[in-house]
Amino acid sequence: MAKATRQLPQGILEKGNEIRVFMPKFGSINERRHQLHEVIRLSGMNLIINDTDHALLIKVASVPSARMQVYFIDNEEYFKRKATIEDDDEVFFPDNDERALFFCRGVLETVRKLGWRPDIIHCHGWMTAFIPLYVRHFFNDDPHFEDAKIVFSAYDDKPEALDKELPKKLAMEGFDKTLLKGLGKCTTDDLLKFAMGMSDALVKGSPKLSRSMDTAIKAMDKPLLTYSKDADERLDAHLEFYQSVMEEALV
Repeated sequence: MAKATRQLPQGILEKGNEIRVFMPKFGSINERRHQLHEVIRLSGMNLIINDTDHALLIKVASVPSARMQVYFIDNEEYFKRKATIEDDDEVFFPDNDERALFFCRGVLETVRKLGWRPDIIHCHGWMTAFIPLYVRHFFNDDPHFEDAKIVFSAYDDKPEALDKELPKKLAMEGFDKTLLKGLGKCTTDDLLKFAMGMSDALVKGSPKLSRSMDTAIKAMDKPLLTYSKDADERLDAHLEFYQSVMEEALV
């Protein structure tokens, strides 16, 4: 996932396309070394997650070799810790569902503040899995996203259990409870399948996926891009895939 989200945006940018890259500002990222700085005009919003206000901070840094900016979604409670998704004992953080909710909302709110209207929103992995839900059912009337097509990449990560209160947290945001069926006592794999069901097209981000994930992808019968090991081939394949997804929407 790290290679894909580093190499693809640069290649797409170099082909003359406009692109924005977003990721969580995990505590393991050295702000001084990578020259991160807060974007005051984009920060300052509070997002309500699980009925609690959380301050949204937006930071940005450049990849020098690529002339590419990366936006970091930050919050002291969710992302200050040095570890990414597991503690020192390799235990999945119990609030990872809320961290993903905050990240996804933060990305979309930032895109709105930027006044940008993406043609393609490409999501990678379970932490981006609430993007399709928000775009389709929260920001569905927002002109920034009305023409956007969602592409979702699935990776061969180990399934982890999420908080069983997740549907309740989403219901607090106004989502219909019938929409959230299957998210109680769910795993990150279940969340991925939920997100892919709301996406326009799918990508196999790993050479092999679990049998369960493969079966789910086949059953969805959506446009699918298979895994490509070669970086150049992967870039060309993605560009063609994006174009076909946009063209199909016009038919």
